[in-house]
Amino acid sequence: MPKINKRLGEILVSSGVITEEVLQNALKLQKNTGNKLGEILVKEGFTTEDQIIEAVKSQLGIQYMNLDTINISPEIIDIIPESLARKHELLPVEVVNGQLIVAMADPLNYYALEEIRLHSGLLVKTTISRRESVLNNIEKYYGQRKAKEVIEDYAKTYAVRKKNTVTTADEEENNAPIIKFLNTIIESAIYYGASDIHLEPEEFEFRVRFRIDGILREIMNSNIGMLDPIVSRIKIMSNLNIAEKRIPQDGRFNYRVKDRNFDLRVSTAPTMWGEKIVMRLLDKSNFNMNLNTLGVEEADMKKMKSIIAKPYGIILVSGPTGSGKTTTLYSFLNILNDETKNIITIEDPVEYNFRGINQMQINPKVGFTFSNGLKSILRQDPDIIMVGEIRDGETAEIAVRAALTGHLVLSTIHTNNAVGTITRLENMGIEPFLLSSTVVGVIAQRLVRKICPNCGYEHQTDIREMKLLGLQLPVTIRSGKGCSFCNNTGYKGRVGIYEVMSVNSDLRQLIDERRPEREIEDAAIMNGMTLLREACKRKILSGITTVEELLRVTYGANE
Repeated sequence: MPKINKRLGEILVSSGVITEEVLQNALKLQKNTGNKLGEILVKEGFTTEDQIIEAVKSQLGIQYMNLDTINISPEIIDIIPESLARKHELLPVEVVNGQLIVAMADPLNYYALEEIRLHSGLLVKTTISRRESVLNNIEKYYGQRKAKEVIEDYAKTYAVRKKNTVTTADEEENNAPIIKFLNTIIESAIYYGASDIHLEPEEFEFRVRFRIDGILREIMNSNIGMLDPIVSRIKIMSNLNIAEKRIPQDGRFNYRVKDRNFDLRVSTAPTMWGEKIVMRLLDKSNFNMNLNTLGVEEADMKKMKSIIAKPYGIILVSGPTGSGKTTTLYSFLNILNDETKNIITIEDPVEYNFRGINQMQINPKVGFTFSNGLKSILRQDPDIIMVGEIRDGETAEIAVRAALTGHLVLSTIHTNNAVGTITRLENMGIEPFLLSSTVVGVIAQRLVRKICPNCGYEHQTDIREMKLLGLQLPVTIRSGKGCSFCNNTGYKGRVGIYEVMSVNSDLRQLIDERRPEREIEDAAIMNGMTLLREACKRKILSGITTVEELLRVTYGANE
C-alpha cells in the first residue's frame, strides 16, 4: 500500500470542503474533547460524512465500501479480534492476493493500520465506509461470533449434561457464560431491529427466533442443557417465581445498550419439553409518535385529526396483535396533550411515559383490571380517557357510559376491519342505539414491510400482479432482491396502512337499524373510507411495499 502522508484536515481544506479557519476551530475542539476530527466536523455541522468520504476518495484514491451489500465470512472476521475492531472502528472484509481488505470509518488512522498488520501478519489495504455502518456491522458479526463462542464453551464443559439436571450450585458456576449468552441474544435482537425474542425448547435442543418486521426468523439452535439456567436468569431479572414451572408467568425488566433504554416484557409458558420464553422489546428512547412518519396518507390524516377533535365519544383502533394500535393511540394522545385537559390512561403495561398525562397500569393479581380501573378513572374528573384494550362486555359498557357523559374515550379492540368493530361491540352486549350515539370513529390498521432501500429494483407487473392490483395495463412497481442490509429478505422496516371510518348520520342510522356489515361498509366507502386492501395497493404503486405483502396482510381483512 502506498505511503499516505496527508492528514484529514489537509485533505478537506485542499478539496474546498472546509476552510482553514474551520479546521483550526475543529482542532481546538478536538484538543478539548479528544474526539476524532471527522466526528467533530460532522457533529458541529461544518461538513457531512458524504463530503468527507468523497474528498478522501478523490484525493487518495481510496475505494468506498458499502458494508450493507456484502456478506463477510466468519473466517475473515476471526482475523481481527473484536477489541481491535471496536478500538479503531474497522471491519475485515476479505483477503485478496495476500492483502487484507479492511473497511474503516477513518482510513487515515495509520496507527490502526500498523497494529492490524502486526496482528494479522498480512499487508493491509484500506477502504472507507460510513461510521454508522461500520459500527452496526461490528455488532452484527462479532455478536454472532460471541454467541457461538459461549455455546461452544458451554458444550465443552457440560456436553454430557441432560435437560433438567442443572443444580443450584451449577447455576452459580455457570452464571457468567449464561449472562454473556443472554446479553448477546438481546443485543443481537436489538441490532436486527426485532420486536420479539422467542426461546423455544425442543426434545434435544432449543431454538432462538426473532420477529423481524413482523416475520419470525430462526437465528440459532443450542444445547437444551443451557435452557434452564437461561430461563432462571430471565426470571430473576423479571422478578418472577423461579421455582414455578407449571403455570404461565408475566414480568418485565429494563435493558440498557449504550445510550438506548429498552423495556422487555417477558412471558413464560410451560410446554412439553420445558418453558418457552417470549420477550417483547420496546425501545423507550426511540418511540415514534408522529403520524407523519407512520405511513398515514394526507386524506386519512385529515379524517383522524377531525375524529380526535371531537369533544366526546369513543374512538377505537382495531387490528391484530403487533399491528401498531398502541403506537397510533399514543400519537393521538401526543396531539391531544394539553395543560387545559385532564388526560388519564389505564394500560397493560404502560409502554411510554408521557409528561402531563396520568398513566395507570392494571394489576390483575390485586384485582385492578380495565373495568374497575375505568370506574375509578371516572371519579378523577377526566376530560380524555385512554383504555389500553376493550376485552370484555363490562369494560365496553363502562367506556360507552363514559362517552355518553361527555368524555372522549380512546381504546383498542381486536377485529379484522373497521366495520367489524361495531359487530364485535354488539356481540359484547352493547345496544346499537348506544353505539350509534357514542362511536365517533374507528381506525383499522396493519403493518406492511417496506422494500429494502438498498436492494430494491423496478420491474413491470406480470398478469398475476395486474389482476391483484386491478390493473388493465402493466405498470412499474418495485421489489427487493435481498442483501446483507435487509438480512436477505428484500424488506427493511414497516409502514402502516389504515382504514379510517368516520361515523356520520348515515352510518348512525344503519348501526341503529342493525344493518349487515357489508351495507355499513358500503356506506362508509361512500363517506370516503379507503379499505385496507386499497390502502396497501396505493403503497405498492408508490414503490413502498410489494404484492406479497398485500396477500400476507390484507386478504381476509375486508372479506
